[in-house]
Formats: sequence, structure tokens, C-alpha cells
Amino acid sequence: MSLHPSEALPLTTHRVPALLRSCHPEPALAVTVLVTALAAAAGRGPAGSAAVAAAVLAGQLSIGWCNDAVDAERDTDGGRRDKPVAAGELPPRVVAVAAGTALGLCVPLSLLSGAAAGAMHLGGTAAGWAYNLWLKHTVLSPLSYAVGFGSLPAFVTLGLLPPSWPHWWAPVAGALLGMGAHLVNVLPDIEDDLAAGVRGLPQRLGRAASRWLAPLMMLAAVAVLVAGPPGPVGATSWMLAAAAAAISILGTAVPSKAGNRWPFRAAIVVAGMAVAQLLLRGSDMVRP
Repeated sequence: MSLHPSEALPLTTHRVPALLRSCHPEPALAVTVLVTALAAAAGRGPAGSAAVAAAVLAGQLSIGWCNDAVDAERDTDGGRRDKPVAAGELPPRVVAVAAGTALGLCVPLSLLSGAAAGAMHLGGTAAGWAYNLWLKHTVLSPLSYAVGFGSLPAFVTLGLLPPSWPHWWAPVAGALLGMGAHLVNVLPDIEDDLAAGVRGLPQRLGRAASRWLAPLMMLAAVAVLVAGPPGPVGATSWMLAAAAAAISILGTAVPSKAGNRWPFRAAIVVAGMAVAQLLLRGSDMVRP
């Protein structure tokens, strides 16, 4: 039995930066900042928002490290030099221990918001682990993202005093954003994933279909956030919706040979608009 290139190397503080790169820091921080801002907008207050931030960060770290630990062999075989484990900077067991530790911390941190809210967040975190361990190879791969992102508004509102479920449009928009994020994440690497035997829904649909679906999922989230909340739609919401539609159409209209990353960029921009809309209506998502 051969060892991974880094198995014989001792864990030192010099390898901490590699461990941090292995946790997928950009999406982990982005999701943490978004949900913390949503908690503040919903009225969780400084202490409640800090509890949300700690729980979400722990959950996202656990999912990111789990992903790299599970994919260690495939990333190594594929020559993924951007992955610290595949590049020989970290043993897979170190990343696996980090994932388990972060998950262990996620449990009490989630329960700081209350039993119902904590259970909701832990369920969303479990969906992320299920994706890494199984669902990413199946046609149900978007389900983990839908559950994970869709549960976040409920995590926020169930931690209020008194606890409250969010209005339907908040988790629906979150689920659409999650499925769009899945497509955005996979789109640049569909061919490499297929070569490695990863056959989630985007890989099965192929690049042509996925490059259209990615920004359109984000656009659907914007539409739900504009039409869902009660009351008249403001000028800002209309402008965001119109801009999102224009960007989605222009992004997907670029021929694939002219720039495969245009749909990716369009989806990112439209996702930002959806997030902005969600934050603007954060105080409205709580049921009276």
C-alpha cells in the first residue's frame, strides 16, 4: 500500500496556510458573510448574528475540508496542483480530522440559536456532507445545494424570540440560489469531472444546457424575491430584476467558442443581485 506524497510529513504551523486553502475559503467566507448580514437584517441583533456567523463558518469549513478529503485520490490522479492535498502539501488524514473537528464544533454553535434553528442548520450542513460523500455522483446532485441554501433563512428566523418560520419566498429563493451555485461551480470543470467519473446532474446535462441553466437559476431567484414579498414592488426591485434579465440573456447568448466563462460570469453577477434583493427584504421574511 503506497502512501500519499505528504503522509510522511509532520504537521507543522508552516502547513496551516495549506490547510486554510483546502477549506474552500472563498465560498465559505462568502456564505458566512451573507447569512450573517441576513441575520442582522432580520433582527437577530449583535449576539445572535455573531452566533449565526460562528455556526455557519464552522459548517462551511467542515464541508470544504470534507470535500478535499473525499476527493484526495481523484485530485491527485488528475494532477490538481491547486489542491493542497493533491499537491502533496497535506496528508488526507489531516484534512479529514479538520473536517470532523469543524463538524463537531458546528453542533454546539448551531444550538446556540435554539433547538429548532440548530436542527435546521445542522440539516443543511448534513446536506453538504451528503453531496461530498454520495450525491455529487448522482442525478440528485442539486438537491444538496437546494437543501443547504434553502434552510439558511429558516435558521435565521427560527433563532428569533419568539421563533418564527420565514415566508415561503425566502427559502425558495435560497434553494434556487443554491442550485444556481451548483451549476456555476461545476460549469468550468464539466469535462474534467466527466473524465474523473463524476456524473452529477450538470455533467449529465452537458455544457450546452448547463451554461444556460446557471444564470437562469439565479434569475429565477431574483424573480421570486421581487414577486414573493407582499406589498407593491419598488423601483429598486424592478431595476434589479430588469438588469438581472439583461445580464442573463447577454451572458448566455455569447457563443460557447467565444468564451465559455461568460455564462459563469453572468451567473455570478445575477447571484449578487439576488443576494442584494434578499438583504433588502430581510426584515420582511419573518412571519408575524
